[in-house]
Amino acid sequence: MTTVAASSAPAATKSDAGPTSSRRRTVAWLGLLPFAAYVILFLAIPAVLAVGSGFFTKEGVFTLANLAALANPEIQAQFFASFWVSALTAVIGAVLGAVICFALLGTKPDGALRSVVDSASSVLAQFGGVMLAFAFIATIGTQGLITKSLVQAGFTENIFNSFGGNGTLLYQIPGLVPPYLYFQVPLMVLTFMPAMEGLKTTWGEANAMLGGTRFTYWTRIAMPILAPAFFGSLILLFANAFSSYATAAALISQGGIIPLAIKQQLTSETVVGVANVAGVLALGMVIVMVILMTAYAMLQGRASRWRQ
Repeated sequence: MTTVAASSAPAATKSDAGPTSSRRRTVAWLGLLPFAAYVILFLAIPAVLAVGSGFFTKEGVFTLANLAALANPEIQAQFFASFWVSALTAVIGAVLGAVICFALLGTKPDGALRSVVDSASSVLAQFGGVMLAFAFIATIGTQGLITKSLVQAGFTENIFNSFGGNGTLLYQIPGLVPPYLYFQVPLMVLTFMPAMEGLKTTWGEANAMLGGTRFTYWTRIAMPILAPAFFGSLILLFANAFSSYATAAALISQGGIIPLAIKQQLTSETVVGVANVAGVLALGMVIVMVILMTAYAMLQGRASRWRQ
């Protein structure tokens, strides 16, 4: 009798928990509805319309002729420029951000310095567009503060005032690197710091007890554990730079990267009837972003194992 009662008690508990658990899942899904509606209305539908326009003529007739734009050397050059600017700023931003995170490990988690860095990173990671462009124009532009100071000091040409004799560095594709780093480094701090904080002190203690050095700890324990989070953050930084538009648009008016090329296709006054080609370029960007986000999700899933 005792055995039967004991065995039946868990079954009753399990059956009672079933409806409660189901109701909780239902409430959780209902809580996601506003976010799902936002994603559908302001991300999914616009993306489908933008990409779909590349497969139609301006008269609305289905065609694959617009795909020929991807074979245009000028378009390919703009894709290449977007890739190298994004890759360069992602690598530099990831390395600098990781160094800052490493330095912050020696501070108190609830200290004033950590709070200031976290707050500054949250603000600066979102600081971009026309405001960021103006800040750099006022600093290292043709009439910028640093540029004028160097000229007054006797430097007739400097890296801010000229680049290969083709004009001001800031208003060319290489000039996008400093502004992009302005928000790439803080973004790396925000995304990589949780992984650094996830390193357990017991791992270092075990390494020391087994005769390992600090160098051994970082090369054989910490770095392999942090690698998925680091490369995941690196991919996120690349995607962030690859999709950036407002800052580049405020600095460069003649295109050069894919977001600006899409704008040119939509607003061109010299070549009529190429607006739908922008959909093909958007398709190329979407494909790149899907690949990046898939790789990012995989790396984040692997990194989350060590955080649990």
